[in-house]
Amino acid sequence: MFHLIGQAIFGLVVGVIAKFLMPGKDPGGFIVTALIGLAGSMIGTFIGQALRGNADYASGWIMSIVGAMVLLGLYRVMFAKK
Repeated sequence: MFHLIGQAIFGLVVGVIAKFLMPGKDPGGFIVTALIGLAGSMIGTFIGQALRGNADYASGWIMSIVGAMVLLGLYRVMFAKK
């Protein structure tokens, strides 16, 4: 239970970091951006750990931020006002 809560907080922090690394106007608000960061963090952590074969912090942080940025970019493309 505490692991899931910690991972959710970690994902929200990574979502905020991804937002700062990708400045610009998002179609959603801060909460939507943070939730996208949470999802990207979970996906990125999974991929990073699968590629490296272990669960170290470097693969978790780096791939979490990359995953969050990718999802945020896709969200901007799909839901941008034209």
